[in-house]
Formats: sequence, C-alpha cells, structure tokens
Amino acid sequence: MLPASAPVTLTIPSIGVRTELLHLGLEENGSLKVPQDTGQGAPASWYDGSPAPGETGPAVMLGHVNALGGNKGVFADLQKLRDGEQISVIRSDSSTALFTVYRAARYSKSNFPTFEVYGNTAGSELRLITCDGYNSATGEFDDNYVVYAKLTV
Repeated sequence: MLPASAPVTLTIPSIGVRTELLHLGLEENGSLKVPQDTGQGAPASWYDGSPAPGETGPAVMLGHVNALGGNKGVFADLQKLRDGEQISVIRSDSSTALFTVYRAARYSKSNFPTFEVYGNTAGSELRLITCDGYNSATGEFDDNYVVYAKLTV
C-alpha cells in the first residue's frame, strides 16, 4: 500500500488514454458527479470520496464513453482492456501507482452492484467506470461498464 496522495494523471497505454484527473464528489441526490463536456471532451475524474489510488480500498474513476459532437469520450475504448494490462496513476506526491486489470463487467444501471464496485477491499484497487448499453429509443445509456484492477507496484 501507498500513503495517501491525490491522483493527478491516469494513463492506460494499451488503449491510448492519458488524461488529467478532475476531483469530483457527489451530487445533491447522492449520485457521483461526472465530468462536464464543454465541447472538447471531458477528462476523467477521481471520486474524491474514495481512497486515493494506492491506499487500501477501491479508488474510483469515472469517464465518458462519448463526447459532444459525436466524438469519442476518454473511456470510449475501456471495453478493449484485457486482464493483465496495466493502468498507471501519477499522484500529487510525484509517485506512480501501477495497477493490473483482473476483470471487467457490464451492469444494468437499474441493478448496479454498489457494494461490489464501491465496497471495501483487502488491498489497493482501482475501478474505472463508464456508460454502456446505448438505448436509441431514449437517447440514454442503460448500463455501466466497470474495469477492476489491483495495485501491482
């Protein structure tokens, strides 16, 4: 485990992601705030109510699958990640927390396993979350896609 240090940058080399991280909390209704797209796409965000990457527990990061103007979101290719691939997080103390993907899953938003995704873990883990399951009839996403990774360095 690593001491607390807020995340600054997320890098996922296998899918070409490098993003600065916003630090966001909760909406008034208790849902996670999501990064706002101002037309240039939005960076990913760290839920600042979760552990810092490297601390015990699941550090939670959110990113959009799409962006305004029909562009790709920062997490558009999250489903291409495979077990064993690496994710790195540069932290505010200049250290890097390196994580290894061990699984991914798609969940219906109406039946989201909150405890499984956000609940305590024995070690340091990372959760990357994006939308999935676009419903053309409603123009909304019905699902979430979650990548699970464990600290390796």
